[in-house]
Amino acid sequence: MAKRNTQKLQRAAVDGLEDVKAQDIQVFNTEALSALFERVIVASGTSNRQTKALAASVCDAVREAGFDKPRVEGQENGEWIVVDCGAVVVHVMQPSIRQYYRLEEIWGSKPVRLKFGAPAPTQARPAAAGAKAKTKSATAKAKPAKPAKPAKPAKPAKPDGAPAAPARAKSAKPAKSDTSQAGPARTRAVKPLKTESAEAAAAPAKPRPARPRASPKPVA
Repeated sequence: MAKRNTQKLQRAAVDGLEDVKAQDIQVFNTEALSALFERVIVASGTSNRQTKALAASVCDAVREAGFDKPRVEGQENGEWIVVDCGAVVVHVMQPSIRQYYRLEEIWGSKPVRLKFGAPAPTQARPAAAGAKAKTKSATAKAKPAKPAKPAKPAKPAKPDGAPAAPARAKSAKPAKSDTSQAGPARTRAVKPLKTESAEAAAAPAKPRPARPRASPKPVA
């Protein structure tokens, strides 16, 4: 409950500073450094008039949140105004005074990150801040991995008793017959053999000598 009240008081004080456009708002957790207060808030104002307006805005915001009226010191000159809200102490300073006293080096061992548009507090060690910035830039540059493609569903296994699918019989091509395979044979004209009779017929007939007729035998 006490921690929740501290966070609520811190939020009210920061809202009061943001309403009047305070510069470089930083919040530090001082629970381990002091038993008098738990938060230290440091903010800058550009002039005496703005620092006084910032202190008045913090007082109004704290009272509207339901807390007691804070105590204010240094409001006469406006260079450094301290608003004591109990568990939260607010330091409203001009830039030159803030740079001279450097309260961040005293109370800034454990900064608190602000929300709702307020800038993030700087780390006490610049080396650690640089390392975190590098890790953030590295993670920002890293591209998201592409989602894996969903695996195709496996085909259901056939039961043992299921009949096997009939094999597709290939239609046998008709065997080509010898006549179909071989084209029409080219017949050569066979010349007739010359026989003796043909040669004799072709040759001109030789005249045969006439046989002498026999003289008739005398009748006895």
